Amino acid sequence: MTTTILSSADLDGQLLLPDDPGYDHARRVWNAMVDRRPELIVRCASVGDVRVAVRAARELGLEVGVRCGGHSVLGLSAPDGGMMIDLTPLAAVRVDPERRRAWVQGGALLGALDLAAQEHGLATTAGNVSHTGVGGLTLGGGMGWLARQHGLACDNVVSFEMVTANGDLVHASADQNPELYWGLRGGGGNFGIVTEFEFALHPVGTRALSVEVDFPVEGAAGVLTGWRDLNAAAPRQATFAATLIDGIVTVGFVWVGDPEAGRLHARELQGLGRPAEERIAELSYVELQRRDDTVEGHAVRRYWKGHYFRELPDAAFDALLEHHPSVAASLQAYGGAIADVPDEDTAFSHRDTSFEYVAATRWTDPAEDAERIERARTSAARLAPFASGAYVNVLTDEGAAGIRAAYPQAKLARLTALKDRWDPGNVFHLNQNIPPTP
Repeated sequence: MTTTILSSADLDGQLLLPDDPGYDHARRVWNAMVDRRPELIVRCASVGDVRVAVRAARELGLEVGVRCGGHSVLGLSAPDGGMMIDLTPLAAVRVDPERRRAWVQGGALLGALDLAAQEHGLATTAGNVSHTGVGGLTLGGGMGWLARQHGLACDNVVSFEMVTANGDLVHASADQNPELYWGLRGGGGNFGIVTEFEFALHPVGTRALSVEVDFPVEGAAGVLTGWRDLNAAAPRQATFAATLIDGIVTVGFVWVGDPEAGRLHARELQGLGRPAEERIAELSYVELQRRDDTVEGHAVRRYWKGHYFRELPDAAFDALLEHHPSVAASLQAYGGAIADVPDEDTAFSHRDTSFEYVAATRWTDPAEDAERIERARTSAARLAPFASGAYVNVLTDEGAAGIRAAYPQAKLARLTALKDRWDPGNVFHLNQNIPPTP
């Protein structure tokens, strides 16, 4: 039935069926817990392929999953028995250094954007892991080391090109479909498949500095409160970050800009106490963007939970230090240019966030699945009383409750109206879904 409606002859790219070479590789996603088998995979090499695929999926009655980096912890891009629309062949990045613009196709990874822009000493906010997909990160908001200086990834999108649920091609910007433009900046993949992003770039240079100071977990509450207080007065070049894992609390910051200025700022951390170890490393911006890449690739099972905090009282650090040692807890500072944007200007919400928290775990033995997931949930639950919302890109299996945490009621109503306009049949529901009006 499938080949009578869609065949390789209809595509510039490739159609993969379950017995075809390359099918198993194409269906793999970042979380090894996910092992689903789409009925077919359309590897789109052109915008026309995306349009054909969407229309074919609707005609065939197939559930649609959209794959770019494949980093959804739930593996939402791989629908069992459905159609995976694989954007990874659509990965070109074009930079105009004079206009400070980048045009990025929907299947590109963040590393490709970073490399192309850094040839000219330019960059835009692009996450912390180079093998993340540009599309998924940006549509949900897009935190990264440049966000305190230049805003979130979604704040830097000048225009979108999108394939709708009907297979039509539309554009969204401040002047064209402005309400859709509002919703695509933080509303996730609910409204269509973005096939191209136009980003504003910034002259950030090519140098960065990483500052990390380790302390034993015993007695670390004072270290964390001091680190929090230093963050309140930190310049925008600094993004404060902290982690807790295996009995070690690491505090510090990443500095994008002149490393010598960052070294001067690092001296303020000396007042936190006597560390077990200190690491101050100068690196290129591209190296910074790659340093958290996972060498395990798609071989590791993963789960996480997250919160936003407007404030981090001392009691929150007491709760943090009680987390399970096999779970990695992290904090990253917001503020700066993120908070400069009025909250009502984009679908992305909670711009008054001070810190983002994530409790994450990874493992290889399937027998540990239930225990590992419960540990992460328990660690995050200890911090829940202090939470002020959630980041849609960190949501996992919270369902409708997670959507309500990510968007206040008024924004959710506005996003629902957009869903009614652009995808009333909820074709694009394999995401952190905002369903249309019943």
